[in-house]
Amino acid sequence: MSELKSGSNLEKVLKAGHFAFTGECGPPKGANVEHLKEKLAHLKGHVDAVNMTDNQTAVVRMSSLAGSAIMIGEGSEPNFQMVCRDRNRLAIMSDILGAYSLGIRNMLCLSGDHQTFGNHPQAKNVHDIDSMQLIALVKKMRDEGKFMNGEDIDVPPKMFIGAACNPFADPYEYRVYRLANKIEAGADFIQTQCIFNMDKFRDFMKKVVDMGLHEKCYILAGVTPMKNAGMANFMSKFVPGMDIPESLIKRLKGVDKKDQAEEGIKFALEQVEEFKEMKGVAGVHMMAIEWEHMVPEIAERAGVLPRPAV
Repeated sequence: MSELKSGSNLEKVLKAGHFAFTGECGPPKGANVEHLKEKLAHLKGHVDAVNMTDNQTAVVRMSSLAGSAIMIGEGSEPNFQMVCRDRNRLAIMSDILGAYSLGIRNMLCLSGDHQTFGNHPQAKNVHDIDSMQLIALVKKMRDEGKFMNGEDIDVPPKMFIGAACNPFADPYEYRVYRLANKIEAGADFIQTQCIFNMDKFRDFMKKVVDMGLHEKCYILAGVTPMKNAGMANFMSKFVPGMDIPESLIKRLKGVDKKDQAEEGIKFALEQVEEFKEMKGVAGVHMMAIEWEHMVPEIAERAGVLPRPAV
């Protein structure tokens, strides 16, 4: 993991040995550019890169590509998300080239939530290739300068390649091997699903370290500050792949409603402190869902400011 593979600021931060701190921003359900710029303003300077989501939960939004281009114009570095659900291999390769030509240097490769979760359940999913194949494709385009069919690319897209990992999905025993497969396919960095079950994540990271995976790839632990007990309860019951211990829900319920947001932030800060010391964890991916305005305060209290200039 020594040689720089792209012009990515996030890559430089990680390779310099700094504890990375990334954020996330969902584009608008329309063409409201001003609202997007307002959300991005809260993140600018407080994180190393910002994930621009791609029709998350299969709900139609402004494209991740357009949102990422707007972000560059606003002075922040995007982590361009791409899902396999909506595109065949032609569109995928075309969008990768388009993203690189617009100055995008980070890319997160995802399968995508099934369309039945979203607001157009009758849509046909594509899944011409899966997320593992997408990772390998971006690596092939970057390192070999080749399209999927073996033809040459005139200017290869030098992307810092990211992938997602859910340490809590079933079967749990297989999670670390799926992570290993993504790293083998070409992932340079990993962002995990939101972590709430710390005991299980400690066990997962022990497996990761025992297999030496942390030496082949940078792992960013996913943190989502809870706004209240209702949010925790909803996510526990209705969001697939979430593992939220009853003890955390009780902790939030144990304070007045007006204080639950602060309690949620306190738990997130405790997590960040532990992740700073946890072997194999190279940073945190802060997913403050529709709570971007709280990121500056969270970053300040977490002791991750100022962000390194590299």
